[in-house]
Amino acid sequence: MGRKYIRIVHEKSGALIADGPVGWAITPFEGNYYIRKKHLVAGSFRINYVPGLCVYKFLYVWLDFTAPDGALTKNLGWKYWLPNPLFPFIWFRVAVPAAHPELRVEEYEGT
Repeated sequence: MGRKYIRIVHEKSGALIADGPVGWAITPFEGNYYIRKKHLVAGSFRINYVPGLCVYKFLYVWLDFTAPDGALTKNLGWKYWLPNPLFPFIWFRVAVPAAHPELRVEEYEGT
């Protein structure tokens, strides 16, 4: 039995946003995926300075995603700027919702 991996694709552009092993690289938590920077593949996330607050994960900002072909998706992700120290897997990582209509999440096994 191999290790579980996750691939996240931006449907609108076909861009591979993230690819990596489940665990510290890409962490599923509460219906979202928290992605380490080195596992972000194509496109870019830019802070749009719209703040948010989670009562137990604390302060975050929304991120806009620009695909390699220039397609822009506003508020596709977020990043915690003042994270709760009890959740190290969310610290300064790009987070995306698993159920976003513009994302396709694929799970596969690797070695």
